[in-house]
Amino acid sequence: MLGLMMDTPLLISSLIQHADDYHGDTEITTRTVEGPLHRYTYREAHQRARQLANALDSIGIQRGDRCATLAWNTYRHFEIYFAVSGVGAICHTVNPRLFAPQIAYIINHAEDACLFVDLSFMSLVEELAEQLATVKSIVILTDHANMPPTPLANVICYEDLVHSHSDVLDWPQFDEHTGSSLCYTSGTTGNPKGVLYSHRSTLLHTYAASLPDNFGLAARDTVMPVVPMYHANAWGIPYAAPMVGCKLVLPGPVTDGAGLHHLIESEQVTFSAAVPTVWLGLLQYFDACGQTSSSLERVVIGGAAPPRSMIEAFAERFGIQVLHAWGMTETSPIGTINRPRHGMSEETPAQRYQREAKQGRPLFGVRMRIIDDQNQPLPHDGESFGNLTVQGPWVCRGYFNEPHSDAHSEAGWFSTGDVATIDPQGYAQITDRSKDVIKSGGEWISSIALENIAIGHPEVVEAAAIGVTHPKWAERPLLIVVRRDQSTLTRDEMLHYFEGQVVKWWIPDDVVFVDQLPHTATGKLFKLKLRETYRNHLLTIGVAP
Repeated sequence: MLGLMMDTPLLISSLIQHADDYHGDTEITTRTVEGPLHRYTYREAHQRARQLANALDSIGIQRGDRCATLAWNTYRHFEIYFAVSGVGAICHTVNPRLFAPQIAYIINHAEDACLFVDLSFMSLVEELAEQLATVKSIVILTDHANMPPTPLANVICYEDLVHSHSDVLDWPQFDEHTGSSLCYTSGTTGNPKGVLYSHRSTLLHTYAASLPDNFGLAARDTVMPVVPMYHANAWGIPYAAPMVGCKLVLPGPVTDGAGLHHLIESEQVTFSAAVPTVWLGLLQYFDACGQTSSSLERVVIGGAAPPRSMIEAFAERFGIQVLHAWGMTETSPIGTINRPRHGMSEETPAQRYQREAKQGRPLFGVRMRIIDDQNQPLPHDGESFGNLTVQGPWVCRGYFNEPHSDAHSEAGWFSTGDVATIDPQGYAQITDRSKDVIKSGGEWISSIALENIAIGHPEVVEAAAIGVTHPKWAERPLLIVVRRDQSTLTRDEMLHYFEGQVVKWWIPDDVVFVDQLPHTATGKLFKLKLRETYRNHLLTIGVAP
């Protein structure tokens, strides 16, 4: 016997519709790419999203088509999120910080039909345009007065496109399992892989992330996502904000300490989210200028584990709560968040900071386990560490246009590639990345890619790339090289070899030359030993603590 309830599909368009209906006069503030602050309301955002939805048909966008974005956190990007997904097309956010050939690969692999681009990334698109096989229209996210000269063909001004169409639209209804948005991984072990979210998965993730024991968002909050909207949908905040009706502050391209502090104070931000590097910049600004925040209550830190000193500084010096979170593109992305359980009110500060350094407990809907290399479950005792696997309604079950995935080899589980412990109270702690990825400022750098480039140098026999501790970026790559006999290869010559082969921020900070590299019994590089030996190396070559 089935229940007698309405079968209303969970669709992304319902979020902006709800915000219009019940929080229509709540403000969205943006630091625009052009410079000035832009202010409007959820009601106006919904109106313009409907206009854009009607306009998509005029440029040939049909249900299921992919629409790429190369854009900052702005009100126009926000409108694209809802207009594209709302008509049944796929909003494909592209990370502009990737190496240009990776961006071209991603856009071609997704077969994007159109591309929305901010002014900041025009030169990048002009460089790649001839390689983009399926892109028919390029929409520049500005108004007519700020349209730049460009050799690009089929260029459209965003504001002209929006204003040329009516806002009369009833959002279409369709199966909630329909694809809604597409994000690609950073390609740390090969080409980037696409994760195709559905309307259903997005709505369920939004509900869970907004719960009191997770982000704890409410209509009285003012929320500023500093995490980019091209990073796993800004951790779901562009969807959660209209769901609860809170004020939304979008920082655009300005994410330095001074710029963020100005927005936090002028807009009275209560909640924000970013990678540790961003928060380090804000703390340094506080120290340098003797500033603090009169409104900020809690910050989410993810992308890399925050140092304990950062958690303590926010709490003890500024009275700001840190919510340590973990997730991946493949988990929509929030998988865990660190909140206290019942009975933890008596924790000492030392106990609390020790717990808060962990990645936290799973949200409702996510199950986690650790297994050994034979896929046997390991105990959740806080000491045993193993390969972390997860499942849930917003965890991907495969990659877009990929017939096979080793990460999905066990039915019903996704292998994260992380190594973790889970304690008896359910708190997970990531102890390593099984593929030795280097996390720098919340971005991932492939150690394998760096090693392959280094070995391509005619004077290099073998090379290993590892992440070493850095006071600002959490980790930076160190290259350890075995030179050929009689070679006089220098540090600067080795680093120069990387130029043009990877983006600048991937290039290692230093090179160490050794006679040989340690290996495991199976012949693999023994990177654990290398990390133990060199983890503080960069601190010894003039980096300020």
